[in-house]
Amino acid sequence: MIQLAIIGPTASGKSDLAIKIAKKIDAYILSIDSLSIYKEIDIVSAKPSKEELEEVRHFGINLLNPDEYFSVEIFINLYKEVVTACKRDKKNLIIVGGTSFYLKSLLQGLSDIPKITQELSLHVKAKLKNLQNCYEFLSSLDKEYMKSISPNDSYRIEKALLIYEASKLTPSEWFKQNPKKPVIENLPIFNIDVGRDILRDRIKKRTQKMLASGLIDEVCRLEQRYRRLPHSMGSIGIIEVLEYLDGRVTIEQMIENISTHTAQLAKRQQTFNRTQFESVVSAPLEELEDIILSSIHSQK
Repeated sequence: MIQLAIIGPTASGKSDLAIKIAKKIDAYILSIDSLSIYKEIDIVSAKPSKEELEEVRHFGINLLNPDEYFSVEIFINLYKEVVTACKRDKKNLIIVGGTSFYLKSLLQGLSDIPKITQELSLHVKAKLKNLQNCYEFLSSLDKEYMKSISPNDSYRIEKALLIYEASKLTPSEWFKQNPKKPVIENLPIFNIDVGRDILRDRIKKRTQKMLASGLIDEVCRLEQRYRRLPHSMGSIGIIEVLEYLDGRVTIEQMIENISTHTAQLAKRQQTFNRTQFESVVSAPLEELEDIILSSIHSQK
């Protein structure tokens, strides 16, 4: 089974390229996009169209409701399920998307966690009713580890507390004794290299297309159904529309803000992709298809 990853900043053409190559090498596609995983967030996430999703089987799209939690652990388990499906169906696999942090998690892996009994889980859930106390307790034990966790992040606080209660070790000590194990090794990674001016132009055009496709109506539906508390409701494209709906900005300012914030995101993605991966092949979009296909041919 051939596996490869295509990365690049938002609006760089990753999805179209992945579909083209998937057709040529008989592959499934696993999306690594922090928004496409959610149902109903279609326009904001620039999700592949229904027709595109029917052309090639995609995984990692429309799996969760917008108010459900998504984590690295969930993604890694999803990847393992996709690999099983590929082997069963004799398919290759293309991993594609803009949230390269999830790709990095596959390459680095996760540490094992201690065995959690149902009794212990219930005990911890009872303690979590006072989240602030739990956060302060863990901070007193392991200040360095808790520094990167928000006092409101109930998911990560629960995980840290479970580790401590099950092992009687601080999270830092547990992870030191149980280092990460890679989930996948020797994965070819191809990065779309695109100039900043070209990318800004694509982002502006995509923002206008999103607006014409019903962006404001989509955000209204999401807010009505899920309110503003879920993590997904703080995404670029949603927060700017909510500002417009609150009367804080004009529609022209809203459009400009979406384009600007998306361009800033793209810059962060480019920096991450450049600094966090080794042996990445980077090339312009129009050259990358031939490079990928040649690389696959040379492996056979």
